Amino acid sequence: MIDIDRVRAETPSCADVLHFNNAGSSLMPLPVFEAVSNALKLEYSVGGYEAERLLGDELRVFYDEFAGLLNAEPEEIAFVENATRAWDMAFYGLPLKAGDRVVTHASEYASNYLALLQQAKRRGIVIDLVPSDAHGQIDLTALEAAIRPETKLIALTHVPTQGGLVNPAVEVGSIARRHDITYLLDACQSVGQIDVDVKAIGCDILSGTGRKFLRGPRGTGFLYVRKAIAETIEPPFIDLLSATWTQPQRYELAGGARRFENFESYVAGRVGLAAAVRYARGIGLPAIEQRVSDLAATLRTQLGTIDGVSVHDLGQVKCGIVTFQKTPLQAKEIAEQLRSQKINVSVSILPYAQLDLGQRGLTALVRASVHYFNTDDEIERFVAAVRVM
Repeated sequence: MIDIDRVRAETPSCADVLHFNNAGSSLMPLPVFEAVSNALKLEYSVGGYEAERLLGDELRVFYDEFAGLLNAEPEEIAFVENATRAWDMAFYGLPLKAGDRVVTHASEYASNYLALLQQAKRRGIVIDLVPSDAHGQIDLTALEAAIRPETKLIALTHVPTQGGLVNPAVEVGSIARRHDITYLLDACQSVGQIDVDVKAIGCDILSGTGRKFLRGPRGTGFLYVRKAIAETIEPPFIDLLSATWTQPQRYELAGGARRFENFESYVAGRVGLAAAVRYARGIGLPAIEQRVSDLAATLRTQLGTIDGVSVHDLGQVKCGIVTFQKTPLQAKEIAEQLRSQKINVSVSILPYAQLDLGQRGLTALVRASVHYFNTDDEIERFVAAVRVM
């Protein structure tokens, strides 16, 4: 059981706002805020390089914390400035060539699919879009049928930005391993609200962010690259941290996932993100996952009782993201009315999910995303606010 009184006391912002925008950027708990603040104060006092040296132990802990969170090895973890850049560093480094095929699904995140389109234009790779099953998630039978000798990559978003769907990542991993295909999983919206185990999933690469369900600072992200595959990927760009200039005309890449890092990074953010992972692990990801799922299910049920409201979450398994419309209001209008009452939500629009929202004939959805520090009372207040619009 989660001590809700304690976690809300350690999230004083809960007293000021009703925060249902955790899929956008969550509220930092005090230990995370203090970790970032103390690191910045140290930079202010002694200088950036000197602060980084003094924070050495805390910076090294980052790799251990993430390894523990994801069931990985510390050398398989990299700190990257955001989830998209983490995904890009791995994807653009893969040795894909003209005619190679990449399998993906309509739930793929906009930035990822744009990268696929760019590489189709630049390198001549082929994108194979696997259809959805009856639940709206990736169709595993169709995925199996889509694989051919030229298939080199399965790229999947675990939880899409535009809904509560949880794709069957473990089952996809089994298919990838059976066919010896590289598996890239975008876990930007899942790590922190779902108990993610890279060994159980069987992914080769996983990317994510700090600011969402991990409750870390903005400007932070992470990348997992399985040890056995890291040495086969050359990052799209390197510097004096990710590689060593060994001779005037030669260089050597860093071992493991560190080859995907940059020398210049948000030091205070990395300290804060390590603190955020430590905080989440202290609560327990299984407990977090259960509470988030329960709160979201309650929210979907109660929203469904309101005249004019339609809930649009797909998936056999759903998470803490709840998307809906209320006719005749526009999604942006609903979000603005809620914001005026200190209720935070977001809006998912068609350009973020052309393949998914477009197929469903949707142009915009209100996105309410709960976390474990939210309460049933907040759900009641939220639903009441939507009801009277």
